[in-house]
Amino acid sequence: QHEVFELAYLTLLDVPMPVIAALNGIAYGGGLENALACDFIYAARHARCALSETRLGIIPGGGGTQTLARAVGERRAKELIFRAQAFDAAQGLAWGLFNQVVEPVELMPAVLQCALDIVANGPLAIRQAKKSIHFGLQTDLHTGSRFEIEAYHRLVGSQDRHDGVRAFNDKRKPLFTGQ
Repeated sequence: QHEVFELAYLTLLDVPMPVIAALNGIAYGGGLENALACDFIYAARHARCALSETRLGIIPGGGGTQTLARAVGERRAKELIFRAQAFDAAQGLAWGLFNQVVEPVELMPAVLQCALDIVANGPLAIRQAKKSIHFGLQTDLHTGSRFEIEAYHRLVGSQDRHDGVRAFNDKRKPLFTGQ
């Protein structure tokens, strides 16, 4: 059974387009780990989260030790995991874990608006930016910058980039095709 969870986590990490998590309640263990594998986390004000597996004599096994530390820093992640400590949406927002915290009724409209804002942009550019941010953070600044420049140059000849520049000059919205 755990192999299915591992595959789901790795699949979320590898999705080339942005993935947005919406937390509207309790996200403990694997639920939080799935959210941490996403690009953004929006949470309802009443959301509560924890990676409390150490209480069961195990550790987070769906990427939580890796993604939580990258999101909130090593010391805070160690404390949350070692103590099996729960936290609320306000804390998650203050730590930079959540992108936005809203009232429950506003959660899905906020997530949808985020998705619509992203979809309005060039899909090739979004994919390259996601890849550049992700891989750049796994290395030193100079190597990450070189990766970014390579990703940039892959877009220069694209139809999307050409139409994007023309649209800017013509003061119209671009018609991105993903080419």
